[in-house]
Amino acid sequence: MTSEFATAPCTPSRESESANIRGVRCDLLEDYVCFEYILLGDLSDLLEEPFDEETRKWMIAVLDALLDTLPQEQELKEKDGGYLSDVLETQPNWWAHVDQLRAEHDDLFMTLKVLRFDIENNDTESRAATEARLRLQDWMLSLQAHHRHETRLIQSALIFEVGGGD
Repeated sequence: MTSEFATAPCTPSRESESANIRGVRCDLLEDYVCFEYILLGDLSDLLEEPFDEETRKWMIAVLDALLDTLPQEQELKEKDGGYLSDVLETQPNWWAHVDQLRAEHDDLFMTLKVLRFDIENNDTESRAATEARLRLQDWMLSLQAHHRHETRLIQSALIFEVGGGD
């Protein structure tokens, strides 16, 4: 996965240094989001395959990549003032919503670790492996819902800031 900012040096002018640094961070965050999307698509495809040793091997590789990607993506979101800082700048009283989303992300990450362990350590024919695969499908739906909740909170803050809905 290469991107423009990885190959081209960033030489901002003094006036635009902050904006360019933020632009590079946004490009990197966008790369992580795209990579996550690809991994989730791969995982979805693997869940449709018969569960054998080959499928398990690929599933573990995808889960490992997700377990590497999700914290790095979250770390980028935490920079420049903190997680959903733009929301809190316009709606400081929404801190509980932001904290809830942060905790939800942490729970999703921990659940994924457990699911990865269960898939790796149970026989492919076992009931536990089947249940882990079903829980993994539920996890994917929960992650999608989490992203929707983040987007909805950002959109709501923007609407309140601009004064939409009148």
